[in-house]
Amino acid sequence: MTIFIDRASELADLESRWRSEVSELVIVYGRRRVGKTELLLRFAQGKRALYFLAAQVTKTEQLRQFSQQLRSTFDDPLLAHLTFTEWESAWSYLAQKAEGERLLVVLDEFPYLCEAQAALPSLLQRFWDLQGRHTQLFLVLCGSQVSFMERELLAQRAPLYGRRTAQLQLRPLSFRDAAQFFPQYSARQQLMAYGMLGGMPAYLQRFDPHRSLRQNLLREALSVQGFLYEEPHFLLQMELRDPKTYMALLGAIASGCTRLNQIAQRAGLTVQVASKYLNVLRGLALVAREVSPLERAPERSKKGRYRVADPFLQFWFRFLQPHLSLVEAGAGTLVYQRFIAPQLDTYLGGVFEEVCREFIRRYGGELGEESVRRVGRHWGAEFDLDIVIEHLDRSWSFGECKWTRRPLGERTLKLLQARIAQLRPAPAPVRSLLLFASSGFTERLKRRARSAIAGEGPLLHLVDLKALLAAPDLDQRSA
Repeated sequence: MTIFIDRASELADLESRWRSEVSELVIVYGRRRVGKTELLLRFAQGKRALYFLAAQVTKTEQLRQFSQQLRSTFDDPLLAHLTFTEWESAWSYLAQKAEGERLLVVLDEFPYLCEAQAALPSLLQRFWDLQGRHTQLFLVLCGSQVSFMERELLAQRAPLYGRRTAQLQLRPLSFRDAAQFFPQYSARQQLMAYGMLGGMPAYLQRFDPHRSLRQNLLREALSVQGFLYEEPHFLLQMELRDPKTYMALLGAIASGCTRLNQIAQRAGLTVQVASKYLNVLRGLALVAREVSPLERAPERSKKGRYRVADPFLQFWFRFLQPHLSLVEAGAGTLVYQRFIAPQLDTYLGGVFEEVCREFIRRYGGELGEESVRRVGRHWGAEFDLDIVIEHLDRSWSFGECKWTRRPLGERTLKLLQARIAQLRPAPAPVRSLLLFASSGFTERLKRRARSAIAGEGPLLHLVDLKALLAAPDLDQRSA
């Protein structure tokens, strides 16, 4: 059974445009498995619509399949023995059907159509200028090849530039939305699942919530028949011409190399070449470059560090890629027991930190932290800070994130305060302190937060997994 979670704002925007009753040319794109097709099928429900999923076949075969779809959609005797031989003729037919009544047409995996006929965007531009925009046609061009969609449809030099009426890049679900796929799991298990799968709906759908995480991993990732076993190969082959170099870079970062020279050395590349390839991965949102918000000029800083931005890719390159030969030999259980289970909490600690930073970006208003300019982390010679927040009014907030088995106590708060005091130059004013804990907080720390007098110091936010993943019930007091 397909689970459809979130995407409310995307559906609402599409519905609003549908009600406009003027011509619409909408570009929908996003990574493979992110849920574009499901979104568009939901949007098409109850509408006069034609949905066509393109295949990597010849132009002639594509048009034959499209003609068949037309026959299935419209009760028109004219189509009974008609097979279009040119796209312009097929589109002209659709324009006639949309002259007096709203018609939704979805061309899914549009890049496949362009592979068979490179001039298709230019032909579509001419059709839209002469016919399409004068009708009630609601045309959606959808694709999973992000680089192609941005370069050939959205870029300023692309033939369709200026014709689109809207574009929608569908992104992975948030950690909160991902948790909804596993209502039977505890909050800790839900976050663990997100750390393994990220926010891609198709990946989340593969884990059976009635099975344990270990059982799901063995079935879907640690088996050559598993759905997730070769997924990174498919993803990179779809987007990139030289997947093996990008695989090497992702593997280097996942192994713990975060600085450019470290990554280049591990991958066997020069710094210049590695930087070029990393910029491509950043453009695809597969890799992120981070700079401490405490840097005087973060945008120009050369102290950036890289991380794999997608939790599933981070997990796969850290735990599966180094041991593919064992999985191929049928030793998936051994890989889990020897290489994954002993390191899982350490790995999830890093995931938890990033989830907490993302919580501030997405849901900071729940804490009164809505005026956020930048969120990041700080690396120092003697200590690191998990969360550094610069506010629009130039005030600061700082936080610590602990993925532990025991409740967090006052010691962590005192350590955070001591580290802030050592920062030079001293950031001021400090608006709030944040503590995130996977196992909650001691009663003593809770009492300290409750008994603090407002106005005598920075706010103290205590955020546990329940508050992180579900409706907020946060203890916000001054301390």
